[in-house]
Amino acid sequence: MLDAGKTRTEVNKLPFPFNNRPFCHYEPIEQKIDYAKVLIVNNLLRYQEDMSELARKEWGENAESKLTFERNISSMALNNIAQNIKRLVKQPKTLTVHLSELAEAARDFNPDAIVLSGTLSDFDYYNPQLLEHFKEFITKTEIPVLGICGGHQLIGVAFGNKLSTLDNLDPWQKRGNRIVEYQYRFIKIVDQSDPIFAGVKDKESGIWQDYTKEADILRVWQNHGLKVHGVPHGFKLLATAYLCKNQMMVKRTDNQLIYTVQFHLEKSFEDWSKNPTRWEHPNESRDGRILFENFLKLALEKRHSN
Repeated sequence: MLDAGKTRTEVNKLPFPFNNRPFCHYEPIEQKIDYAKVLIVNNLLRYQEDMSELARKEWGENAESKLTFERNISSMALNNIAQNIKRLVKQPKTLTVHLSELAEAARDFNPDAIVLSGTLSDFDYYNPQLLEHFKEFITKTEIPVLGICGGHQLIGVAFGNKLSTLDNLDPWQKRGNRIVEYQYRFIKIVDQSDPIFAGVKDKESGIWQDYTKEADILRVWQNHGLKVHGVPHGFKLLATAYLCKNQMMVKRTDNQLIYTVQFHLEKSFEDWSKNPTRWEHPNESRDGRILFENFLKLALEKRHSN
């Protein structure tokens, strides 16, 4: 028998995370941004000169095969980033460069935004000059920046924070068989007020899924075995999770706008093209797409206000 005042739907309603609703919200993917000029940065290793002496010593005769693998991975990662921009912007203009070319490309291309790719190797395998030149650039640039996964870590290190494995070891202590965050995972928004989460507070908004509006949860693709310890000075934590506390952060000081995400928000359109049915897309990786789109909007606002 139903309790007085309750409908059968209310009695049978199931708990979070999905309220077990037998549907997902369908929406067309619209290009809402007219124009954006974006510099895409390949953060992976390419050639022998990108490597540190430690990498040469430890990799030995396997160095070239490792570099070939990194080049193959980078082509897929950079394509995913470019596809996001292409799908979100009506008239996109992009340039892809390597980490070693960042400062000169930013000066000559003068982009509205910079997007940093993920990485594969630990940073002590990188030529120290690459890291130092990146630090000189990222700590001063006033171009809006989005750092993804390894790009998030690269920015964390440049601003003085350390990296560790997910079980809190120094990276050199555990090169292989690391604990990893992999596949789709939930993370918790800790600051709804940031404009990159526009619409979360609006419970009637159709932008976000119910789990985000009801419990400040994002569903994002993870693939990493390292984490940034703490939050660098001048940054603010935006999202967190159990294994990796620093999932997302932003810097809005010193006339900078730098967003970083530990997860792969750029994976959204890869899923869109590969899913057996497009109805699956909204519940898979649309959260990452919304964040990417909001970043581009915020970057354009900042550039046009200067």
